[in-house]
Amino acid sequence: MAKVVVAGKANCPYYAKAELLADYLQANLPNFRVHKITQHPDKWEQWLHDICEMNGWEHRCSPIIWRELVDRGGKGLLLGGLNDFLEYAQHYYGITSRMLSEEMVSIAEENLQEYTEVEKEEEEIKSLIKPLQIWITGASTPVCYHLIPLLANGEVFGMTTEISIHLLDTDQSKEVLCGIVMEAEDMALPLLRSISEHTEINEAFIQADVVIVLDDVLLNCEVQSLENYIREVSDICQVYAPLIEKNAKSEVRVISSGKTFVNLKALMIMTYGPSIKPKNVIAIATTWESATKATLARKLNTNVAGVKNVIVWGNITGSNYIDLSHAKLYGYDCAVWGPADFSRPLLNMIYDRYSTDFFFFSSKWIHSELQSAQSSLSSRLCRYGGMLPAHAVATVLRYWYHGSPPGEIVSVGIRTEGQFCVPEGIVFSMPVRFQNGNWEVMTELKINKKTQGDLGRLAHELIQ
Repeated sequence: MAKVVVAGKANCPYYAKAELLADYLQANLPNFRVHKITQHPDKWEQWLHDICEMNGWEHRCSPIIWRELVDRGGKGLLLGGLNDFLEYAQHYYGITSRMLSEEMVSIAEENLQEYTEVEKEEEEIKSLIKPLQIWITGASTPVCYHLIPLLANGEVFGMTTEISIHLLDTDQSKEVLCGIVMEAEDMALPLLRSISEHTEINEAFIQADVVIVLDDVLLNCEVQSLENYIREVSDICQVYAPLIEKNAKSEVRVISSGKTFVNLKALMIMTYGPSIKPKNVIAIATTWESATKATLARKLNTNVAGVKNVIVWGNITGSNYIDLSHAKLYGYDCAVWGPADFSRPLLNMIYDRYSTDFFFFSSKWIHSELQSAQSSLSSRLCRYGGMLPAHAVATVLRYWYHGSPPGEIVSVGIRTEGQFCVPEGIVFSMPVRFQNGNWEVMTELKINKKTQGDLGRLAHELIQ
């Protein structure tokens, strides 16, 4: 079977003659197929240069015609221009085109008009599909690198929701941002409409639906005081917040993540952007939540997916409290079995391996092991800090848009309104559930006196 490709400028009369001859051959020959490529006159020269360079051809005018070797593979066989195609048709099939010059010009004009109308229609259709606009600050960090594929795979926002990602960082990071953009484009992610880098702060957050703040101030108390670091965080948010108010959509959702001052960044954005809805600003605690679940799963020699409802209270990247009083264990391999939704209180399953009592509750192990795990996680985040924080951000965004699993607790830093007797107006991590595009604090949870005392201490430290 012969498959011929005819390509040319939309307003080229020679292309018009070539495509009509190709149409005639296809209609009258059983094993002849034609594929036509029409290009706008303004795009033709570049397109022709690219196709010739890719195939190693020499051709300078419209149209260009080649035969696809569909039965043998390999690159196409260049036939040439209109005259070469006329000779090809005459020699192989005994068919000649008798189209007059006036007809060629008339059809070329129709081709250009039709091409313009089709292109306009395609642009209108594209404009109806408005992608979510996602802005990521501090985008040169490894977290952003790992986050992009998670955002664009369809699991976070839905398999039919396209996204546009905007990477924001300083001029010094421009080369890194360009590298990330090129690699993301090369992945050909089906839901990624576009990705771009930005270093001009004044153009930040335009039409943003989601803002993910990854900026970090890495601590070195030998260099400067904690107060100076806090002031540095505040200065960053004092720039971002008014721009989010000015440029982003009214229902923009802001996520604070990173290695340090996560609570403070969320609070400062609300402080310096008073029109940003407090319910739309949260701080990510899922990183610590996930790491704690992994530590417990290793201790119990079970699947980490079966550990649920670990709560992170307080200052997420500072002084916090890991609460296991509501934690549950599903699918644990033991003497007691039940249906898939059967669970056991996790604390009942933690025991001291060296105790004579099998179910002895080792509070000493819990505190020492979890503190060690937190210290280890902090160290890993400072050195690497890529996959885990990215997964945490993507998970919380998925919950925010589609709801968290029924009955499960998610820890999130939110601005308090007096829940659990924590003072109002600070960003404090506490248990929430996501549903219908919103979140609510799970105030129905019962906490004991010791936990209440710890919350008071954490709140005081956070305020200080």
